[in-house]
Amino acid sequence: MADRTEEASEDYRGIDTWSAVAIVAAIAAAQREAVAAVAAIAAEIAAAGEAIAGCLASGGRLVYMGAGSSGLIAQLDALEMPGTFGIPADRVPVLLAGGRQALGAIPLAAEDDDAAGAADLDALAVGPKDCLLVVSASGRTPYAVGGLRRARSLGALTVGMAGNAGTPLLTEADHGLLLATPPEIIAGSTRMNAGTAQKCALNMLSTLVGIRLGHVHDGLMVNMEVENAKLRRRAERIVADAASVGPDEAAAALDEASNQVKLAILIATGFGRDEAAGHLAAAGGKLRTALAAR
Repeated sequence: MADRTEEASEDYRGIDTWSAVAIVAAIAAAQREAVAAVAAIAAEIAAAGEAIAGCLASGGRLVYMGAGSSGLIAQLDALEMPGTFGIPADRVPVLLAGGRQALGAIPLAAEDDDAAGAADLDALAVGPKDCLLVVSASGRTPYAVGGLRRARSLGALTVGMAGNAGTPLLTEADHGLLLATPPEIIAGSTRMNAGTAQKCALNMLSTLVGIRLGHVHDGLMVNMEVENAKLRRRAERIVADAASVGPDEAAAALDEASNQVKLAILIATGFGRDEAAGHLAAAGGKLRTALAAR
């Protein structure tokens, strides 16, 4: 029997004769099913997210790995970690089948190289403090499986995300996340239902990690990087909201804190800069704990 991610569904026979509205409506319905498949394993995703946060809190890295469209979706999630949560890029590296050239044109043959997956882990010096998060629609991609097996042999925590039950990426990972999405409208085009589910699950994982590391406070990204005018305005709004001060006070606090949002919030609530920095350090970067020191 073919993998679920490769099935051709009878529901879409004749789709090339349908109206544009019918085609788009069918795609929308399938996407909703894909998201529902992710919601169904919320507990498993939560457990994996807690484990990943533990690795990062202990000084390890979250290494993303994937091939083809799955790898590109993983790359997208990793790219958001520095800007949203202030996690340095070298703490969330990404390994793609075919290397960085995969960002421009997917080198499909590279997916079949399991030895390259293992070698890429070695080149990154992955070890017991790290976590490897591997994404593959099929769950059998040699590059991804080779990386997972090498990570396990090195003592790293492993999280596998795939769309087919009983596949190596799920059965051999410490945390196997089965995204049981419906067959693709275009059979095997896993950028669609499988890709939507992967993006949704990655959103859940990375957001939970950011929250557990103390980089979110009352739904605000209090460890964001302030790199341009738009982000500076956002940071001012965050400081004003979290510290219950006006925009001018928020801006002044950010200036004094050299655009460090958590520090600015503490300053805006009445701490001196050095005092705020001390409380924040003592709280392990957790803003809520530092605020309670008043």
